[in-house]
Amino acid sequence: CHLSFRCPLGHGIRPLHIEFMKAVHEKVNIVPVIAKADTLTPREVTRAKQRIREEIADQGISVYQLPDCESDEEDEFKTQYAELKDSIPFAVIGSNEVIQSEGRSVRGRVYPWGVVEVEDPSHCDFVKLRTLLVQTHMQDLKDVTQDIHYENYRAKCIQNMKRNSSKDRARNRISRQSINDLVTSMIPFGETEQLMREKDEELRRMQEMLAKMQEQMKQGQTEQSDT
Repeated sequence: CHLSFRCPLGHGIRPLHIEFMKAVHEKVNIVPVIAKADTLTPREVTRAKQRIREEIADQGISVYQLPDCESDEEDEFKTQYAELKDSIPFAVIGSNEVIQSEGRSVRGRVYPWGVVEVEDPSHCDFVKLRTLLVQTHMQDLKDVTQDIHYENYRAKCIQNMKRNSSKDRARNRISRQSINDLVTSMIPFGETEQLMREKDEELRRMQEMLAKMQEQMKQGQTEQSDT
């Protein structure tokens, strides 16, 4: 699984990131993520998500798609599934510090205007991303990697091996023909005709010897029959 982090600033996805995702989207599950979401207002987060979705679709990039929810699933799971699907790309906040907030020890960041909690769903999508990766869809991520990405990669490797093998055989045929042509070109025309006549004469003598041997074998079989 590849977590593709995007800068919250700027206008959409950078061209380098687009090219990278095109290079790997058929090899791994891409999960787009917006980093440093605490630098954006709720409206800016919504706009950034929409812009990233549109660019990914326009560029033909395949990202991880949640499987369809079964109709007989519980309502709670259906609600969670809808929230996860609508949250892609996930806007997350990171922090290595444990701080005090309203008498609780939480992981977050302290600003002059207040506290941002990493695990508060109203502040960012970190909990939703964690739920997707290690709880609800971990097995599906593995299955997609094995059944789709790996099998596609394996099929392409086999095709390339066959294609390279065909090219090697073609090169060998060309090399042998080139050597024969080179040898022929190095022999003068008169000597070439002489060699061809000698080969024909040798072939004629071998045919005569074979005919004599066959005649002798027939005579021997006839004499044995008479006896």
